[in-house]
Amino acid sequence: MSIKDVLTEDMKRALKEGEKEKLSVIRMARAAILNEEKDRLHELDDSEVIEVLSREVKKLRENKEEYERLNRPDVAAQLEREIDILLSYLPQQLTEEEIEEIARQVIYEIGANSIKDMGRVMTAIMPKVKGRADGRVVNQIVKKLLG
Repeated sequence: MSIKDVLTEDMKRALKEGEKEKLSVIRMARAAILNEEKDRLHELDDSEVIEVLSREVKKLRENKEEYERLNRPDVAAQLEREIDILLSYLPQQLTEEEIEEIARQVIYEIGANSIKDMGRVMTAIMPKVKGRADGRVVNQIVKKLLG
């Protein structure tokens, strides 16, 4: 069953059970997927759906940080719940330790030894963690290892 099919089934279930928050998040995700399909002029496969959902999670995280900065914990908590719902449709997220291990391996493979090699390392590492790690976290870990 594809991710899109799972979203559709979960949307139906949320509608029947009156889970308004989950229903809202799933509808938002499906709308983002539909918009992407219209832009690309083809039906998205699971890897492309993961890209779209990852992008939506990133937007929600940025919004959450902004609301935390504005001292609005109520809205930030709501956004955190929405992030958790979307993450349930993505592959298991890597821990920081796992990301660090992958980063060390990539740094060794390409022979990076200074922060000047950051771009090459990021280019090599991102396909390996695609959909399973936040790019900012990966960036911070690589900076720490190269710095």
